[in-house]
Amino acid sequence: MLGKPLASNQIEFLNLIVNHLTEHGVMEASLLYESPFTDLTPQGPDGLFSSTQVDELLAVLEGIKATAIAA
Repeated sequence: MLGKPLASNQIEFLNLIVNHLTEHGVMEASLLYESPFTDLTPQGPDGLFSSTQVDELLAVLEGIKATAIAA
């Protein structure tokens, strides 16, 4: 997702993810398609990010989950 500036609604979406990870440590990707994420855009991340960016985001969440489980 690096390389070009993010819009304010994209930053807000990512902040929701950071807040969830801070509270819970891990996050299932399916939560991105539920409230509070869909409060910003009904399509979840697909409404704010390109398909490549969504794939990157999902990969990051999976990496965090894999690291947390291994620890």
